[in-house]
Amino acid sequence: VFVVFVLFIRRKATSTGNAVLLVGPCDSGKTAILSTLVYNQTLPTHTSLQTNTSLVIDVPGHPRIRDQFKEHLPQAKAIVFVVDSSTVSRNGPAVAEHLHRVLHAVTSLPPSQHTPALVVCCHKTDLLKSVSGGGPADQLAINRVRSILERELEKRRISQSGVGVEGLGEEGEDMSEMGGLECSGPGGTFRFAEWEGGEVDFVGTSVTVGKRNEVVDEKALPDGLTPLREWIERLS
Repeated sequence: VFVVFVLFIRRKATSTGNAVLLVGPCDSGKTAILSTLVYNQTLPTHTSLQTNTSLVIDVPGHPRIRDQFKEHLPQAKAIVFVVDSSTVSRNGPAVAEHLHRVLHAVTSLPPSQHTPALVVCCHKTDLLKSVSGGGPADQLAINRVRSILERELEKRRISQSGVGVEGLGEEGEDMSEMGGLECSGPGGTFRFAEWEGGEVDFVGTSVTVGKRNEVVDEKALPDGLTPLREWIERLS
């Protein structure tokens, strides 16, 4: 059973290109990031089925409605693609398909429209600490997510020469004609550093999520969203 969780609007973007879009698969942590960024609190987690709006727009990740992010592109200054770094190893193909939709939409924008900045937010880094075997959890998450997504997006790029399993979306639609994966490197192999659509940044983040009926005051805890906050601030 899905539960609709709607955050009250504190204030709306007042000008074109002033919104930050949170997109990504279900259960990646978008709503927790939204409530922490806007209210400095995290609330009990629920699956989003309605777009939550303030200066930051949380777009649901459910396959049937995730393309709603396209409606907000005209007022977007940035897209934050949120990935659960603790589960991406097993969910890589589905996450890559979702990101492919975003890359295609960005590269399909008309020249007259502002191209939003793009960051892949490698979230839930705190869940990697116990298995990291040394090294910062944030960097471990970034390396893992980048490697898996590059591999899966390259598979999708290759599959577009013919319709195979990777050429289909989760709802069964043909995605073989969807572009957005063009790269300037040798052979056109997909690499974020060589993506022709622009620069793609990576940050590692985490938040502490309360149990049911519990609100967590992020002001009293280390700020696991500092890398994302700083990235957004640099866009101002």
